[in-house]
Amino acid sequence: MADACVFCSIVSGEVAAEVVLDEPDLVAFLDARPVFKGHTLLVPREHVVTLPDLPARLRDPFLEAGQRLARAMVDGLGAQGSFVAINNVVSQSVAHLHLHVVPRTKGDGLRGFFWPRTRYDDGEATAYAARLAAALAELSVKVDT
Repeated sequence: MADACVFCSIVSGEVAAEVVLDEPDLVAFLDARPVFKGHTLLVPREHVVTLPDLPARLRDPFLEAGQRLARAMVDGLGAQGSFVAINNVVSQSVAHLHLHVVPRTKGDGLRGFFWPRTRYDDGEATAYAARLAAALAELSVKVDT
């Protein structure tokens, strides 16, 4: 457990939370300050700070649990859908990986993303795509070796 990590304290039972999913590697609980009622946070039991830090053995279980939570927003709460998000470092209020799953209905007042939008200048989109593709190719090489 990381020192002073509130999510680690929730996982260990030291801090109370409304737990909605309790599995060997993952825990999900209601956000104490929800965007909408039912807003849930999914965390790995292991202290992991960001998505890139998530061990490979937890990737599929983490995403699968996120899918189940998104389904539960509709089946259990009557939402029409959900908003699912992860912040990595920037806007990450707790330095422990957490997936937000927020119930959504049309007309709920949440509009688009929480940040301003921008546009690409001529040729910029192609350049950004090429830079990301090159970085992904480099990551693939590192994983394969």
